[in-house]
Amino acid sequence: MALGDILDRQRGHLFPWSPVFYGIGIAGYFALRFEPTRSHWTLIALAIAGGLMAGWRAGDRLRPVLTALVLVLAGGCVAGARAHLVAETKLAYRYYGPVEGRIIAIDRSVSDAVRLTLDRVVLKNVPPARTPARVRVSLHGEQGFFTPEPGLTIILTGHLSPPGGAVEPGGFDFRRHAWFQRLGAVGYTRTPVLAYLPAGESAPGLAVYRVRMRISEAVRRALPGRAGAFAAAITTGDRSAIDQPTLAALRASNLAHLLAISGLHMGLLTGFIFGALRLVLAALPYVALYWPTKKIAAVCALIAGAVYLALSGGNVATERAFIMVSVMFGAVLADRRAITLRAVAVAALLVLTLRPEALYGPGFQMSFSATTALVAVYGAFNARKVPSSPKPYLLRMLGGVALSSLVAGLATAPIAAAHFNQVPHYGLIANMVSVPLMGAVIIPLAVLAAMLAPLGLAWVALSLMDWPILWILGVAETVSGWPGSVSPVIAPGASVLPLMTLGAAWLVLWQGRARAGGVPVMVLALVLWSQADRPALLVSQSGGLLGVMTDAGRALSKPKGDGFAAGIWLENDGDPVAQADAATRSVFEEQGRLRSIRLSGHPVLHATGKAAAQDAVARCRTADLVVVNVRVETPEGCLVYDAKRLTEEGALAIEPVADGLSVVSARDRTGIRPWTQ
Repeated sequence: MALGDILDRQRGHLFPWSPVFYGIGIAGYFALRFEPTRSHWTLIALAIAGGLMAGWRAGDRLRPVLTALVLVLAGGCVAGARAHLVAETKLAYRYYGPVEGRIIAIDRSVSDAVRLTLDRVVLKNVPPARTPARVRVSLHGEQGFFTPEPGLTIILTGHLSPPGGAVEPGGFDFRRHAWFQRLGAVGYTRTPVLAYLPAGESAPGLAVYRVRMRISEAVRRALPGRAGAFAAAITTGDRSAIDQPTLAALRASNLAHLLAISGLHMGLLTGFIFGALRLVLAALPYVALYWPTKKIAAVCALIAGAVYLALSGGNVATERAFIMVSVMFGAVLADRRAITLRAVAVAALLVLTLRPEALYGPGFQMSFSATTALVAVYGAFNARKVPSSPKPYLLRMLGGVALSSLVAGLATAPIAAAHFNQVPHYGLIANMVSVPLMGAVIIPLAVLAAMLAPLGLAWVALSLMDWPILWILGVAETVSGWPGSVSPVIAPGASVLPLMTLGAAWLVLWQGRARAGGVPVMVLALVLWSQADRPALLVSQSGGLLGVMTDAGRALSKPKGDGFAAGIWLENDGDPVAQADAATRSVFEEQGRLRSIRLSGHPVLHATGKAAAQDAVARCRTADLVVVNVRVETPEGCLVYDAKRLTEEGALAIEPVADGLSVVSARDRTGIRPWTQ
């Protein structure tokens, strides 16, 4: 069958493919190993213009192909433009000394320490042209000498360094993540942080953030403890009061999505306001007869959603959710069908245009996969006119929650497993006994609290939120504590998620029996995942840590130090044990701070400290590879990775081959890009 005939059969169903091709273009830009020059961008712009003109003149059969090509090129252009628009100065070296800056964000680090993002940064003896626009500092040691507040200027003595690269080749690239957050340095302090200048007049965005933090603090005062921290997270997006054990329990029980202000929260909030207003307006005879009550309720719900978006911090999931409800209520205003795959596609295109880097984030991937799957499944039910169950309302509601949780869980499970290296097994049970409370109790009470706040009575509604929130937290702790509640999984290869996504998109978006062709593609992705191999030897960017794969799991060269890299390596191995435990598997022959191993018969030397490093370099001709964590002079004929070379090339993945060792660096995978220089 000709391509034109195939496309004719898809007519009217091609628009939802738009974000797929747009995303391919964005992914193509990030996959490049070099940064396109002006000549490249000029050629791409001409190709887009030519494609648009040809599409305008082409027939109906050729136009979809040209449109797809234009979308791919446009996605790459948008990603490139965004990368250069957010460009800021990065710190070029390690810094220790005084730091002054204004607080613009407050959160918590993985170690549960309070973490502050600062702008208007001043560093001692560092000229403004070389000073990062933003830095992020974790607060350790004895603190409590000031209360973090957006807009407050603080002073401290801290350690700063440029954002680090991936802890292994092909892994998560924190430098790219920091680049798009305009972070030029990260670090920590163990000395007291002091307030320097009070929070004064500030930019509108920061003013909104200060309002968020004040609301969050008021919520926690009215509802102390873990319940208040949870309530603050779902109302303002402020998770700074939630401790790591609680987050771990929510993730292990597949309830962490309740904290992310996304489709569930935005849908419940705007749906509650829309339904409540329609009921109120319907109770007024004149208004019900002569006013467009449905459209009035839609406008009011949309305004409430916009306020919620501003107060929640506007992360990717919230933006996506707001765009979705905007499209939905826009359809209501236009007397069109509200919830369709077209609406999902529009939301995806808008989010990717605003933040093309979000394509690689688990928030974007999980959010849109769940939404697409839910819309497709319920759309199929509606298309086949599946009759509603005559069972009691409570049973039907539980059935709907179970089906939604199952569909969303299946859609997001591969993505969550790929990013977080674990699969929760009892998430369906946890969601069935928790999600109804969110929709029927917690969200309505949050709306009521907002309505009572001007009267000083928000505490009435907030106090009623205590028991349902504690119920959800109790469910999370109980389910996460069940034997076998979570299974660790190995990190997939680079091709697995793209294949899985394309297969799922084909299954959902293609019309006709050929849509079943998406299933073999997803099966192929799972087969590739099951065959994934981990590197035989990993070297951290600092040169201070090695990890050798053994039959018992990865053996680490030391029980502490380089803990972040060690943790990620073990998680990606599907073996999330403590670093100290992995160090007991040691296969190294140690002579003080000099270690040696044989990798399939190929000798490798590793040394930490100047004296041991000099000893290792002196023996370099007896080894196929030498790794040291200080700078050394490399003799001819030796393969030596010292601190300078590792700083330039990043972490290493090493495999034995017939004629020696194959060494792949993080820079080999990322290339020379703005965020790697």
